[in-house]
Amino acid sequence: MTTPTIETVTASDEAPAIAVVVLAFSVDPAARWTWPDPQQYLMHFPSFVRALGGNAFAHGGAYRVDGHAGAALWLPPDVRPDEDAVARLLQRTGSASVQKDLSAVFEQMERYHPRDPHWYLPFIGIDPSRQGSGYGSALMKHALEACDGDHATAYLESSNPKNIPLYERHGFELLGTIQVGSSPPIFPMLRKPR
Repeated sequence: MTTPTIETVTASDEAPAIAVVVLAFSVDPAARWTWPDPQQYLMHFPSFVRALGGNAFAHGGAYRVDGHAGAALWLPPDVRPDEDAVARLLQRTGSASVQKDLSAVFEQMERYHPRDPHWYLPFIGIDPSRQGSGYGSALMKHALEACDGDHATAYLESSNPKNIPLYERHGFELLGTIQVGSSPPIFPMLRKPR
């Protein structure tokens, strides 16, 4: 495989980047626990991506690889998700079991989230038809160079245990497991700058 081309994505080109994340997360345990019905997932997950990771587009932290084979949405230090929009969307659209356990899941997530300035990765996803081709590693390497250049910690929550080895290969360490009631496990991970 030739070296993948990584480009920064701006707000004017966010729709294709969000679309590839939606495709990639269509089999994600946490995403599908939240919206198990396919129609509901396709209707609401794009809004969830915008609320949780959309600020990456305005702050230079959104990347795509080889056109739109994959995308990563990184929030730079001191840039946060739109937490109010996330909460409103989940309260309005989440299934009954999600409603029951959601606040406790977010409380646990908050306990692991670093307090110091850090880069936060809410989403990285590769089009399922192109997975296994090194695109995830290329996106990760590209973003982590910026983290290391800033001497900043990187943080993520892996909602799919299959992705943990990828993150570990790039220096992330598993901090614990978040799991409440019927929720699938979520794995907070931290990487110190190099």
